[in-house]
Amino acid sequence: MKTLTHAEILKAGPYTGVRLERSEAATARSLFRFMTRLRMCEEALALEYHPADEMRCPVHFCVGQEAVPAALSQLLRDDDYLFCHHRSHGYYLAKHAPMDALFAELYGKSTGANGGLAGSQDISFPSRRFFSGAILAGATAISLGAALAFRLRGAAGVAVAGFGESATDEGIFWESVNYAAVAKLPVVFVCENNNYSVFSPQLKRQALDNISARVAAFGVPSTAVFGNDAIQVYRTLREAIALAREGKGPAFVEAYTYRWSGHYGPASDDLVGYREMSELEAWKRNCPIALLQQAMHEAGAHQPGEIETLKRETAAEIERCFKFAKSSPFPERPVWDELNTSSASPMADKLLAEPGLASFDAQQDSQQAKGY
Repeated sequence: MKTLTHAEILKAGPYTGVRLERSEAATARSLFRFMTRLRMCEEALALEYHPADEMRCPVHFCVGQEAVPAALSQLLRDDDYLFCHHRSHGYYLAKHAPMDALFAELYGKSTGANGGLAGSQDISFPSRRFFSGAILAGATAISLGAALAFRLRGAAGVAVAGFGESATDEGIFWESVNYAAVAKLPVVFVCENNNYSVFSPQLKRQALDNISARVAAFGVPSTAVFGNDAIQVYRTLREAIALAREGKGPAFVEAYTYRWSGHYGPASDDLVGYREMSELEAWKRNCPIALLQQAMHEAGAHQPGEIETLKRETAAEIERCFKFAKSSPFPERPVWDELNTSSASPMADKLLAEPGLASFDAQQDSQQAKGY
């Protein structure tokens, strides 16, 4: 396709561009394992959500969008930070946070990643330096703080912010891009452009489908990639993260992809009529897992029985996670004020202490900055 937009992707039909180099066989198998595990996890949660109605929060599934978190799972180090939007499960697993704590969090249990108090949209796992959040474009702004901390400490860490194209409707996104470019911060912005903000297509909200071109105008190296080609997504993010880690400043990657599920929850929202079924089917024919599996088959990169073993082991893991979540206790009723404020503030007490009057000179000259 000449230009990468949602319209051109649909016009091009079935994607045939996945190509594996001989040296990429092990990487391809790792990407395939991650995507298959994530897909099975999401599908199992979706099947269990109704009619049991035991999960205690809304859930935004990422079925169809597995390639970006799969690539990040291979590229990020333990000390790197990963921030993301409300469609969080793939990113959570990308930072190698435990699946059983994810399930327990959705059930609102004390053994959940956040003690059952955050749910899916705001789940975090601080020891793995992973944080999600429901505030639109919040990940982009918060990632700057982590990236600036790396810079000030002289550390080689990288902060990655994952978000959808609707985050670029927000002014804070463009402010974040501008500051990252000026300060040359080690941050990588990853936009999963799935075309829809709830029910609103991108071109109903923005005049052009050219986010990467607009970001490039800020002086940030920007790349648009077909987001269902997992190996190409991996190559692109590998280069962007390496440049940031080497102190060469931020990068922006726009991965064109598509969610198969509704905006949230397992139930379909297609009755609203915001997208054509032919569009959904076209994207399903470009399933990132199937595309990579076909390329691996053609390259002889599969091990005999590997896929069957992977699915069997993952199904057993998912069953254990459900049992863990359902058998775990609910948390004790929290003191809500203590979740948001702390009564212990020694630094604030010190700074706000009344100064000794003996050192105060009421007649001292005032200093007025020149130019006012």
